[in-house]
Amino acid sequence: MSIQSEINPYLPYPVIIDDIIVESEDGNLKTFKFVFENKADEEKWQHVAGQFAMLSIAGQGEIPIGIASSPSEKGYLLFTVNRAGKVTTALHQMKIGDRMGIRGPMGNGFPIDTELKGKNIVIISGGFAFTTLRATLLYMLANRSDYGNITVIYGSRTPGMLLYRDELAEWAKRDDLDIHITVDAEAEGWNGLVGFVPTIAADVAPPADNAAALICGPPIMIKFTMPPLEKIGWNDDQVYLSLENRMKCGVGHCLHCNVGPTLVCKDGPVFTRSQVKDLPLEY
Repeated sequence: MSIQSEINPYLPYPVIIDDIIVESEDGNLKTFKFVFENKADEEKWQHVAGQFAMLSIAGQGEIPIGIASSPSEKGYLLFTVNRAGKVTTALHQMKIGDRMGIRGPMGNGFPIDTELKGKNIVIISGGFAFTTLRATLLYMLANRSDYGNITVIYGSRTPGMLLYRDELAEWAKRDDLDIHITVDAEAEGWNGLVGFVPTIAADVAPPADNAAALICGPPIMIKFTMPPLEKIGWNDDQVYLSLENRMKCGVGHCLHCNVGPTLVCKDGPVFTRSQVKDLPLEY
């Protein structure tokens, strides 16, 4: 956590919207680029790929959103937000230059500087859950020699719902990255893979030797992605999942995101599949 968060986890950093990128064809997914209003706050902020933050708008409330920017990207923060409720709608109506608040960073992240170093990495994601995995991938590419082979499997319902399309095109040109982009059904002008993420994973996922898988997406996608991995030898300790579960305060006080004794906002949102399987059946 940052120094400021340790002093007062309820006090947001003031930030300014520096840019807004419309990601999806329906306009419901936008990436917001924030810059810190105070340089001292920027220097305090230290996050790990996989963490989240609370975005707050005066008079509207706040929401937990995964951090889409990599720790290797300096001077700004990125959040990709799906318009789905009161606060997200208010955020989508804001403009470049508007001011709001960010609390964080919150929770844990992927163990990119510890357990994952030296391993082959498989990143699997569907829909707009790709945000924190974008942060993770960029960090690994910025520190490429620390990791083995990197495979990315990412899909969406339609080509127009894919996030970060310019970056996807650039990543596809790299010879040190094996990337597979898919959409659920045939679409006009789409020449890439067609099929659900679990199906593509069954075809292209590498062996489990000295490897780790990072998975984030809808629960149904995660459920059907695991059998193909298990079939080729992956075990639960090799699989890291990023969960979201009704998070409200972000610091473990409101207990809104508890699953048994576990608090997703504080103990997660990143868990191994072994840890998830030990949670109560309510999850």
